[in-house]
Amino acid sequence: MKRSEIRELAFKLIYSLEIQKQENIGEQVELFLENNNIKNESAIDYIKDCVYGINQNIRQINETIKDSLTPEWKIERISKINLSLLKLAIYEIKYKNIPYKVEINEVVELAKIYGEEASSKFINGALAKIVKEM
Repeated sequence: MKRSEIRELAFKLIYSLEIQKQENIGEQVELFLENNNIKNESAIDYIKDCVYGINQNIRQINETIKDSLTPEWKIERISKINLSLLKLAIYEIKYKNIPYKVEINEVVELAKIYGEEASSKFINGALAKIVKEM
């Protein structure tokens, strides 16, 4: 399984958790892995790391997102898909030291698939601003 495929699965789970807003993340993670028949240990480790890492650093990640927005935008206005992609990208860039060019490219491609027409431009712009301020 390629890293980009695993990242896409991680995004899907992060998005699902964003929509459901359930307390028991561990149960949701296990259910997701089971329902998607994910058996690859490195994929499981990667997905769990992303989900639990985002959850553990959510305040800082949300602040980073808020700081990247123009004054007329609020985090509540961001679609759940775009928000999930931003959280994943910020976590991987800031906390996992994934090269930002790779990460931005991958989440922009996911935005083109799953987001709205303007999602890829929005994600690219927000992440470019975040990276520049780092």
